[in-house]
Amino acid sequence: MSRLDSFIQRLQAQRACLDAAAAMIADLPGPALELGLGNGRTYDHLRTLLPGRRIFVFEREVRAQPDCVPPAADLFLGDFTEQLPGAMARMGEPAALVHADIGTGDKAASLALARSIAGAVVDLMRPGAVLLSDQPFEDPRLHTAPLPDGVAAGRYHLSIATE
Repeated sequence: MSRLDSFIQRLQAQRACLDAAAAMIADLPGPALELGLGNGRTYDHLRTLLPGRRIFVFEREVRAQPDCVPPAADLFLGDFTEQLPGAMARMGEPAALVHADIGTGDKAASLALARSIAGAVVDLMRPGAVLLSDQPFEDPRLHTAPLPDGVAAGRYHLSIATE
């Protein structure tokens, strides 16, 4: 498969999972979290899917399109490992949805990052909240949910917080 075809499949899987997750949390209160703003595409999609729901963004350095940058009050700027542990004080309530697009192209480093932040991410989620991610997150408080039709296993990951 060409890199272009792989990229297209990844974006299609990401959109299908975002759409499914938004439907899954429709009746669940709480903000959404976006880990990894990038150029702002998924943040923008989340704003469309979740109108009226606050979206907190965690990013090391903002490089997004100007119209895809969250308000300063909703932006946690810096390293995930430093920003996640104290985030609840600013959020005010646990998250209903977390989208983590943290892959760097270095598979080993991306997996290590997911392992290092998994507990802190789940600490910010309410029971029933959905975590969708480009990397597998492992925590005993998460259980795997089925992927939407057409999304290949391992292409994206969908989990639900149990406690």
